[in-house]
Amino acid sequence: MRIALLALPLALIAADKAPTPYLAGAKVPDLTKILPPPPKDGDARNQDDRTTFTTTRALASTPRWKMATSDVTDDRYTVYACAMGMTLDAKKAPALARIFARLGGDNMVGHAKSTFAVRRPYLNQPGDICEAKTDHLAGNGDYPSGHTSNGWLTALILAELLPDRATEILRRGREYGESRYICGSHSRSAVEAGYMSGAVIVSQLHAKADFRADMDAARAELARLAKGTINRLACPTN
Repeated sequence: MRIALLALPLALIAADKAPTPYLAGAKVPDLTKILPPPPKDGDARNQDDRTTFTTTRALASTPRWKMATSDVTDDRYTVYACAMGMTLDAKKAPALARIFARLGGDNMVGHAKSTFAVRRPYLNQPGDICEAKTDHLAGNGDYPSGHTSNGWLTALILAELLPDRATEILRRGREYGESRYICGSHSRSAVEAGYMSGAVIVSQLHAKADFRADMDAARAELARLAKGTINRLACPTN
């Protein structure tokens, strides 16, 4: 499953030298047996999803809608820049870039999406969403939210690497997930399942010695960069 928002710029890594994903070939947990089942028509969670979609359409043209729109396509560095308090990219932070480049390849979320096969909310209710209603989007299941999963696992990793910024980073990770139902591309229940999915993936990453070694390298790198002359940023309050 490809998510444009979190696709890492790999211009610095030759295609034939792209690092192997940490979880490639590993036996991973089955999210379909971990996540709560998706809501059923008429139950309380389904009613909450429908109400959430309806009420959040009123946010169109607001700053929060603009943020949700930006969250569709921005990369990890941009999404978390304010929360980290500094601007980074793959060239400035190669150790961190290596972690980002190796996060994919497990397909846990994709398997859950295809198994649950839940339609996205805008396919069942009228209303605009903050991104194009493409065939690809419609054909990619609602539950759990892949954007939220990737955003939350990124937040957990960055909060561990930058503990003095953990509050800001984790708040931004929560907001990033909320952007998906504000946008209208996902239901609230799918976002909640996405947070859990991201946490499950991080638990499996920590079981890998190479991930832990790369985290040590990135922690030292970010500590050095935080003391340098990188542009410091202040997070806005919403």
